[in-house]
Order: sequence, then C-alpha cells, then structure tokens
Amino acid sequence: MMMKTTISLSTMASVMLLGCGGQPGNESSETPASPALTQVWKTDTVFTGSESALYDAEADVIYVSNGNTKAAEKDNDGFISIINTDGTVRDQKWLAGDLHAPKGMALLNGKLFVTDIDAIKIIDVASAAIEKTVAVDSAVFLNDLATDGEQLYFSDTRAGKIYRMTTDGDYTVIANSPNVNGLECHKGVLYALDGEGLKRFSNDSQYTPEIINREVTGGDGLIILNDSTFITSRWHGEIFFIKGDETTVLLDTQAEKSNTADIGFVRGKNLVIVPTFLKNEVAAYELTY
Repeated sequence: MMMKTTISLSTMASVMLLGCGGQPGNESSETPASPALTQVWKTDTVFTGSESALYDAEADVIYVSNGNTKAAEKDNDGFISIINTDGTVRDQKWLAGDLHAPKGMALLNGKLFVTDIDAIKIIDVASAAIEKTVAVDSAVFLNDLATDGEQLYFSDTRAGKIYRMTTDGDYTVIANSPNVNGLECHKGVLYALDGEGLKRFSNDSQYTPEIINREVTGGDGLIILNDSTFITSRWHGEIFFIKGDETTVLLDTQAEKSNTADIGFVRGKNLVIVPTFLKNEVAAYELTY
C-alpha cells in the first residue's frame, strides 16, 4: 500500500495567491499547518543501545532503557538512565545490575515496570531498586509495556502475544497479535502496533482487535494524542503522524542509520523523545500540528 504523505500546503497556497495579485491575509480560512518535527536537542553518545524513553510527569524527568545493543542476550549489562527534559543527563546509570536488555517501561503506583527479555522487573522508584522479578512462562522476546492506570499490558514480539498483568505480577495472555511491539492505553482502551498495522482493542474481556491504520506496519513506539491522532515510530528510522485515515512521514533518518526506537512524549512541551539505539543518543523534537 502506498504511503499517503502530507505536503505542506500553507506555503504553496500563499505563493499562488501572491502570484495572482492577492494578499495572504485575505483568505476566508487558513490552511491547517502540516504536522512537523523540529529538533530541539540531542544528547552526547553517553548511552549504549538506548531503546525506550518514558516521561515521568510528576518528577519531570525522562527514563531511558539501555540494552547495550544486544537485545536478546542475558548478559547483565543493561541499565536505566534518567535525563532532564532539556537533554542534560541527570543519572546515566540510575539503575544497573540484574538487567539484561530492558525495553518497554510504564509507571504505576510509584513503581517502574520494565520488560527484560523473558521477565518483568518491578522497580521501586524511590529507592531505585528492583523489588520483584516476574518470570513470564514461555516468553520469547518481551518488548513494550503500557498501563491503563490500574493494570499493565506487555507484548511478546516473537511469540505474537499480548499479556495483561496486575501490579502484583499475576499475568495472562489476552490476545494473539503477529509481530506485536508498541503498546499504549487511552481512556481505558488498549492500542497496539503489530505486523498488520495500528490496532484498537475492544474495551471488554474479549479484547477484539480492530485495525485502524494499515500503513504503519511493524511499528515500535506509539503515542496517542487523542482518539484519532497518533505518533508512531519504526525502529529503522521513521516516525509517522496518523490523523484519521491520513498518514504523514514526520522523520526519516534511515540514511543516517539513526534508529527511532520506542519513542516517548513530554505533553507539556510537545516534545517527542527519540532513543537512537545504535547511535547511543537520545534526541528531542518539538511537534507542531
């Protein structure tokens, strides 16, 4: 399927109007601005395999999970960093030890929940210590993690499964989803990125999937702005803006071999936080739309 890319029409319209002797201020209505990303800052290469970014609104900091580029090896060299929203590094190794390849993260009730290959690590934020490790039976490659404010959801990409988990660590499979990765919750509803596109699951015990976008397949990070507007990333270096049935390419860094892994979002500043994985950086882009 061809990607429908939004072209900036506002500038084009102004130029055409001036060429016909008109004035830009005479239009009856303004053309909406095209969605765009503008880089605000980028860290130094102080990370190793920066994979996922999660904004903590209460503390006004960003957590970054690092897997040291070996995403499936139990080598005990993973760590979690904390950076400020201006890009300065607050604590490069806020938590290290007993982490292999941490990926998706979610905050709930003072705990940071993190996927780590075949387990969920429950971290007490106040003490910066792993409180509990939940081994997940038959897990292959646990990836993203999200919360609806009451319980948690995590994906196993290679097994094609989505799990639901309580804060105590009791879990169950709720859906089969091919090559599923990015997860997010909005108004109590679960959304996922998998090999078929962006899906919304029914808000009941059946978790029936509905494909709401087929263009961004194999997505990684997922941000929900409202019921019909999303930002998604593909790991190899692409970020998309989805609004209704229209998909816009916001960023393409594939030529630079700069990854766009599990993106985060600082809502108060409209900042999209991009872990670059193999580039060992984290970048921030201001979103306008």
